Amino acid sequence: MRMLASTIPTGVKDASSGSPKAVDENLEQRFAALEIITEDGRSIPVVGHIQNPPPLTPAQKQHLLSGKAVVSNVFRPDTDARVFMSSALDPQNPMRGILVGEINPTYVWNADMLPPQTELCVLDEAQRVLSCTPGIPPSFRAAVKGKITSASRGQFEWSSEGKEFLASYWSIPLRYSYFTPGWTVVLSESKADVLAPLAKFKATFPLVVLMALWVVLLLSIIQIRRSLVPLEKLQEGTRRIAMRDFDSRVTVTSQDEFEELATSFNAMAGRLGRQFNALTTRSEIDRAVLSALETERIVDTVLARMPEVLPCDFASVTLLDPEAPGTVQTYIPDLRRGEKRWRMPIRPEEMQKLRDNRESLLIKVGEEFPQYVAPLTRFGVKSILLLPIFLEQELAGIINVGYRNSPQYSQDDLAQARQLADQVAVALSNARLIEKLKQFSWGTLTALARAIDAKSSWTSGHSERVTTLACELAVEMGYTDKDLDRIERGGLLHDIGKIGTPVNILDKPGKLTPEELKVMREHARLGAHILQPIPGFEEILPIVLQHHERVDGSGYPEGLVGEAISLDARIFAVADCFDALASDRPYRAGLPRERVIEMIKEGSGRHFDHKVVEAFLRLMKQKEERESEDAMARAPESSTPELRASGPRDKEFA
Repeated sequence: MRMLASTIPTGVKDASSGSPKAVDENLEQRFAALEIITEDGRSIPVVGHIQNPPPLTPAQKQHLLSGKAVVSNVFRPDTDARVFMSSALDPQNPMRGILVGEINPTYVWNADMLPPQTELCVLDEAQRVLSCTPGIPPSFRAAVKGKITSASRGQFEWSSEGKEFLASYWSIPLRYSYFTPGWTVVLSESKADVLAPLAKFKATFPLVVLMALWVVLLLSIIQIRRSLVPLEKLQEGTRRIAMRDFDSRVTVTSQDEFEELATSFNAMAGRLGRQFNALTTRSEIDRAVLSALETERIVDTVLARMPEVLPCDFASVTLLDPEAPGTVQTYIPDLRRGEKRWRMPIRPEEMQKLRDNRESLLIKVGEEFPQYVAPLTRFGVKSILLLPIFLEQELAGIINVGYRNSPQYSQDDLAQARQLADQVAVALSNARLIEKLKQFSWGTLTALARAIDAKSSWTSGHSERVTTLACELAVEMGYTDKDLDRIERGGLLHDIGKIGTPVNILDKPGKLTPEELKVMREHARLGAHILQPIPGFEEILPIVLQHHERVDGSGYPEGLVGEAISLDARIFAVADCFDALASDRPYRAGLPRERVIEMIKEGSGRHFDHKVVEAFLRLMKQKEERESEDAMARAPESSTPELRASGPRDKEFA
C-alpha cells in the first residue's frame, strides 16, 4: 500500500497543467483508472476514467495536505468493493489538484502468490467484505460475522455447504497513513485439507458408511418426491373440482401409475363437468318450463335451450292437435311468427312407431323422414333423433333433434334429454289444464254476462258489446295483455248488479220516477257488493262500481271527480254510453252512430275523460275507414251499415 502511495506523485509529470505528458507504466497495472481533480472540480483523465468517485470530506482533504494519501471504499452488493486512493500532487500547493486512483484489486491482493487451496478475503472495520478470491464460497460473507474479535490477529472455524474451514486473520492499521480504519486480512483453508494426512485414515470407513447413507437418503427423497408431487397435484385438482372448476386438468409426466391415475382423473373431471353443466342447464330449463303456463312459451324454451342439453345442429317440437286427430303442428325456431308453426298430418303407423320406441328413435342418413319433420330438411338436417312426449300414456308430441352429419352424443346426454322430454310432458299437462281452466273461467263469465243481459229483452248482448269496445279503447290507449284481461273480466260483469233491479224498472217504456231512478242507480253499488267476496276479483271492482261516474262529479253512486275515478272505469263510461245510446229502448229507437259519436265528443271534459274521448274518436275513425273499404269491395250489393243494437235499460240516458 505504501508502494502504491509512493508511486502516484512520481508517476505523473506536469499533470496539473491539464495535459499529462508521461505516465509510469506500472500505474496502469496498479490502478484501474487515474484522474486529477482540480481545485475548481474539473476532472483530468490520466489512466482510463473513474465513474462516480467518492467525494472527499474536509477531514480527508486536511489529511492530504499533510503529504499523506487517503484510501476510501465504495461498497457494491454481492461483489467486491471499489477501493480508491487519493493523493495531493503538491501538499504545499493545493491548487495543483488531487490525484485520485481506483486501485486494481488483482494487483493489491495478488492471489496468485497464495498457497494452493488457500482463499483470501479482506474486510473493513465493520467486517464488510472488500474483496475475496473467486474460490471463496458466497456463504463466507455471512459466516464471518462475529468470528473476528477486536484482537489484531486470531483464528476461527466456519462451515459452508457441509464443509468446515479454518481461517486466520490479522489486522492492518491504516488510519495514520491512509486516514481509514484498519483492514482485516483473512486467509481460509479447508479443514479437511489441513488435517488431510490424519483424517484420511480415520475417514475412509466412516465416509463409505456416510456415503451409503446419503445415497439411500437421496434415493428415498427422490422416490418420495416422485410420489408426493403427483399426489399433491391430484389433491389440488380434487380441491378445484370441489369448487366446481371442472375445466382444471392435472399434468403428471412420471410415466408410471400416477400418470395413468392423472389421465383417468382428467377424464373424470371432463365427464363431471359435462354432467354438471347438463344438470344445471336442465334445472334452469325445468324451472323455465314448469313455470310457463302457456304451451307456446314452453315450446320456445325447449327450442332455445335444447342444444345445451343434447349436442345438436337443430331442434324443433311437434305437438299433436287434441282437437284434430291425425294432425300435428311442428314448431320451428328462428322463423317469423307466421312461419313458426307447420300444420301437417301424421299417419297412424308413424304414431305407432313412436309408441313402440318410447325412449327415443333415431332416423339415420338415407332413411325416409316422417312428413311431420320433413320441413327440417330445408335446414340441412340429415339425421334426426326423436324423443316422444307422452301425456297419460298417450302420445302428445315429439322433440326433434336434428344433425347435419352423424349424431355425436353420449348415453348420459341421451338420458338428460329423455328426462327433459318427461319434464316437458308435465309442463304441457299443466299448460293444457290451465288453458282448460281459463276456457272454463271465460265461459262461466260469458254465461253469467248473458244471464244478466237476458233479464231484459232490451239488454241482450249489451255486456259483450261493451266489453269488446272497452278492450278496443284500452288497446288504443296502450294497455298491455295483462291489463286487457282485467278489462275483459270487468266488462262482462260490469252490470251484474242489475240482478237486483226489478224487471218493471228495466223494461218501463216511459221516464223513471225519482224513486225508480234511485233503485236503478243502486245496481253499481250492488254489483261491487256481489263480487267483493270472490278472490281475484278485487281489481275489477272499480269498473263495476265506477263505470257510471262522471269526471265533473255528476255521476253515481259516489259522485267522484276527475282522476279519483279509475282509468278503467273512465274507459267503460264511454263504451257503456256509446252502446246505450246506439241501442233500441222501450221508449225510443237507437240513435245513429254519427249522433252518438257527436254526443260523446260534446261530453268530453264534463261527463267523460278527454283522453279517453280522443282515443274513442280515433277508434271510430279507423272503424269508418275499414267499413268504407269493405263497402267499396262489396259494392254495389251493399251499403255502409249503421250500428244498431239493443242496449241496457239505463234511464239516465233517456
